[in-house]
Amino acid sequence: MSCISETMKELVKNSSGIRAMFEEGKRLARLRGAENVYDFSLGNPSAPPHEDVKAAVTRILNEESPTLVHGYMNNSGFEDTREKIAQSVNAEFGQDYGADNIVMTCGAAGALNVTLKAIINPGDEVIVFSPFFVEYAYYVSNFNGVTVESKTDESTFLPDPEDLESKITSRTKAVILNSPNNPTGAVYDEKILKRIAGVLDAKQKEFGRPIFALSDEPYRKIAYDGVKPPFIPSIYRNCFVAYSYSKALSLPGERIGYIIAPSDMDSFDEITCALNVANRVLGYVNAPSLFQRVAALCRDTAIDISVYEKNLSFLYSALTDIGYECVKPKGAFYLFPKAPGGDDLKFCALAKEFMLLLVPGTAFHTPGYFRLAYCVSYETCVNSIDAFRKAFDRAVS
Repeated sequence: MSCISETMKELVKNSSGIRAMFEEGKRLARLRGAENVYDFSLGNPSAPPHEDVKAAVTRILNEESPTLVHGYMNNSGFEDTREKIAQSVNAEFGQDYGADNIVMTCGAAGALNVTLKAIINPGDEVIVFSPFFVEYAYYVSNFNGVTVESKTDESTFLPDPEDLESKITSRTKAVILNSPNNPTGAVYDEKILKRIAGVLDAKQKEFGRPIFALSDEPYRKIAYDGVKPPFIPSIYRNCFVAYSYSKALSLPGERIGYIIAPSDMDSFDEITCALNVANRVLGYVNAPSLFQRVAALCRDTAIDISVYEKNLSFLYSALTDIGYECVKPKGAFYLFPKAPGGDDLKFCALAKEFMLLLVPGTAFHTPGYFRLAYCVSYETCVNSIDAFRKAFDRAVS
């Protein structure tokens, strides 16, 4: 007899293909040598953290009292940290937020789970746009919600507002937006966001209750060619923002981020109380104290994304020259090409024969594609091209 829950049996069975490929990469690196394995599986930032981060950690540990650095605080986080982050957001996006609009969390994943815990009833529906980061479905199921998929335009990977409208029901509680997007690198422009906002506003009036947008923004600072992702709460009032410093500061293991809850959203006071309690009862209690202090000092700092831009330019050109079909991304650090031969699972298994570690599009609920995380060294990108050519030729032969 199994000792684990039926729910966990299913989760273990369908455990993340991304993490499985990452573990396979480590195994192959031990066997073949890391230089002979081209691991594009996990979005683990290769750009080093900004020097300001190291300086901030040293300053905090040397100058502040241990109790202040390492002790408990309000579930929302240190008030001065939240105030400084609010000021930074205000300066960048022309808002008028204060500490009460910010809840510090264990990364964007923690922010999404805290928010969903605060607003979801069993059976409520949360709409996601395919392809989507697979963990979204798990986050929704954590609170007995139901994930509903809405399609995107395959020529741009932007949401289809008409399809979104058709998927909204009397049970719809929220829509998750992810821009810049994982896995496609698409950036939602103001035009498409206004169309989405129009759909949601109309449905709110129809049902007489709020439908929330949850804007998941860990890649906000990683956009190319002058593209600037719009600030969605300025377009749609009932919008939470889940932000993480994992990519902006190359600190994924530190698990530091925050939620923005705008004051003009419906039931703001009730919601902020719920977010505080959710942070506690989910077991986070509060975000890591040291890196709350670091976030306050480095709130306007960002890594040099030119390393990713260089990788993107090289890989997109090289792969399309070989014959891969791909929409050129505008942000994040992923390519999402079509799988040669059409079968993504078969192609990714074939690619592994050439020491290429890729994630099938099926993992993102979009078969026929694969994800390539180019947050690796430039040398890895260059050295992988012969393997990509051999895999392509084998797949189409």
